[in-house]
Amino acid sequence: MIQDEMEVSTQILQWRCIESRMESKRLLYGRFAISPFRKGQANTVGIAMRRALLNEIEGASITYAEMKKVKHEYSTIIGIQESIHDILINLKDIVLKSDSYEPQKAYISIYGPKKVTARDIKGPSCIRVIDSTQYIATLTEAISLDIELNIEKDRGYRIENLQKYRDGIFPIDAVFMPIRNVNYSVHSFESEEKTKEILFLEIWTDGSLTPKEALYEASRNLIDLFIPLINSERKEINSEIDKKTESDIPYYPPRFISLDMEKMTKDIAFKHIFIDQLELPARAYNCLKRVDVHTIADSLNYSEDDLIKIKNFGKKSVKQVLEALRKRFSIDLLKK
Repeated sequence: MIQDEMEVSTQILQWRCIESRMESKRLLYGRFAISPFRKGQANTVGIAMRRALLNEIEGASITYAEMKKVKHEYSTIIGIQESIHDILINLKDIVLKSDSYEPQKAYISIYGPKKVTARDIKGPSCIRVIDSTQYIATLTEAISLDIELNIEKDRGYRIENLQKYRDGIFPIDAVFMPIRNVNYSVHSFESEEKTKEILFLEIWTDGSLTPKEALYEASRNLIDLFIPLINSERKEINSEIDKKTESDIPYYPPRFISLDMEKMTKDIAFKHIFIDQLELPARAYNCLKRVDVHTIADSLNYSEDDLIKIKNFGKKSVKQVLEALRKRFSIDLLKK
């Protein structure tokens, strides 16, 4: 039979966020596990996801600033600590989130003396400043600073052409990349006498979207790239199917992933996360290292009672470990 001759996948890919933290308003981190893959597949997906995350995710950036009565970017203005060039560099670094695909205008209108930050950017509701403390300039005297900003949403980099701007409008080389960095690694395990793989993805974002949102968007973008190919192939297949009766078409029943797969993924992940991620005080950290607890997986071999029996490991240290495991990895150790 055709069904016997064709290999039908019995595994369904699953993903899980195994670590998430905010290092600052402009740096979010997430670590994800995706499994199970057949041997070689995880590396293929890892390469594609990394490229999609770095190159296909949209972000917002200031593309030019307009300052009337200023003719050159290297001009200096009495009463402003920075040169125009320095102000433009600071504006380039401002992290924004835009819900609009149309260019938007925002404004800075300040009277000094005052320290000017991203908090002073006023714009439409579709534009949001991620870190209002980002520095722009300092007005040292009682003068006004008026800047009109053009904000756009795009992908990658854009190097502006200086020739197409008139006096008073200063182009800014825009960076539309909300993803700061992406790493991936592949780990193998045995399942049903076959070698399977788990893909671990580490994603850092600038705060304008979460690592989980970035993962969703990168996945959708990869799918969108292949939809035209699938649709063109489907038209050819449908024309052939129309020639067959319904009884001629083989039926493939749905298969379900093993209930142990999620636990296996988690266990393997915890073997590769060191207790440094718990950010424990030195005393608790050193005590755990002395009893060869180096990873999160090692810590799962201990109950609360076991921890308190460790030499020089008091109740306070036990509490710190329990809270760190619960907060960062949603882990609760057994009482006994």
